[in-house]
Amino acid sequence: MPSAHPSVLQPLGQPVFRMLWLAWLAGNMTMWMNDVSAAWLMAQLTTGPMMVALVQACASLPLFLLGLPSGALADLLDRKRLYAFAQFWIALVSIALAVLAAAGWMTANSLLLLCFANGIGLAMRFPVFSAIVPTLVPRAQLPAALTLNALAINVSRIAGPLLAGVVMASLGMGAVFALNAALSLLSCVLILRCKTPPHDSTRVSRGLLETMRGGVAYVRQSPSMRNILVRTFLFFLHSIGLIALLPLVAKGLQANATTYTLLLASMGVGAILSALALPRLAATASPDRVVATGVLLYAGATLTAALAPSVWLVAPALALSGGVWLCVVNTLTMAAQVVLPNAMRARGMAIYQMAIMGGSAAGAALWGQVASRTSVSSALLSSAALSLAMLWLSRRVCVQIVPHPEPEAAPVASVELH
Repeated sequence: MPSAHPSVLQPLGQPVFRMLWLAWLAGNMTMWMNDVSAAWLMAQLTTGPMMVALVQACASLPLFLLGLPSGALADLLDRKRLYAFAQFWIALVSIALAVLAAAGWMTANSLLLLCFANGIGLAMRFPVFSAIVPTLVPRAQLPAALTLNALAINVSRIAGPLLAGVVMASLGMGAVFALNAALSLLSCVLILRCKTPPHDSTRVSRGLLETMRGGVAYVRQSPSMRNILVRTFLFFLHSIGLIALLPLVAKGLQANATTYTLLLASMGVGAILSALALPRLAATASPDRVVATGVLLYAGATLTAALAPSVWLVAPALALSGGVWLCVVNTLTMAAQVVLPNAMRARGMAIYQMAIMGGSAAGAALWGQVASRTSVSSALLSSAALSLAMLWLSRRVCVQIVPHPEPEAAPVASVELH
């Protein structure tokens, strides 16, 4: 008799999910290595808080602008090939970053442009992966699969910055971006090597624009999905402030590149530790309670990071923020995944991605502007205060995990690797 609460590792027993999960892990390594390297490089190219915050904004903006078209393409085209193309695109951008950084030709504007180009690849990647995962595992294992996906993000959040810091210190910034290109190509190969269940695109309306309109119409008519999007946008609007301004927090504490990467890694450690408790948390607490408690704890972590006089006090606060981030985002993602039918899932998750990245881009620009006009500490304190105000104002916006009534996909065991 199967366990009522499957092990977090159980989905890795599915060969196709395991292969795509490794590709997801490699792809996220490149994402975090690029983020930490680009943010630190911008902090060296300019001292303006706005320019440093714009690195995060430029990386997030394409995922907001192109999220829905990417989701529509994922519902219209071969999802595996689209996923592989996204990783190949990211590899090309990483090569361009490596050449400019190694030759000493990088400027603040060119760095922002390439961060935007990298975001285009990420915009293509997220909706298609989100649409594939529920077709690879039984619905009972979906929470565990999503937790594994979040774990991949946070394991790479630790390993990526640490590896970037070591390579940066020994071989230079160009070598970090070159390694990103290699990992992106590895992810592309892993994706192409596995055979995913066929996607029946005939169930989707013909034409890109019509397909996009269908996705928007479905979300507008789904109260559950609308509430998830509101909660998601508000959480990222305030939570991105700590991440976007972290390079300046580190510089204010006289930290070097290695210490900065360790601070980022502490967020990943907190996320991994919270993942161990996530199955029990999901079984005992409602989604609304998880999100509300998470906002309160994240505000406390941001407050501590703003006022802490040393790195040793900032690191535990960042670990708490990482753990809270995983719990809140995993809860919201799980709710969105099960609400959406398979034929609509890529478009629905693309709109969910737009809520994430819209909140991230707006928040990064907002808190960067506040930091420019006041100080980094004032911007972080303001983001914590705003999170509490928005939590109270949105108290009637409920998040419910209500599965969409459709038959489960064919067992993944019947799908084999090439």
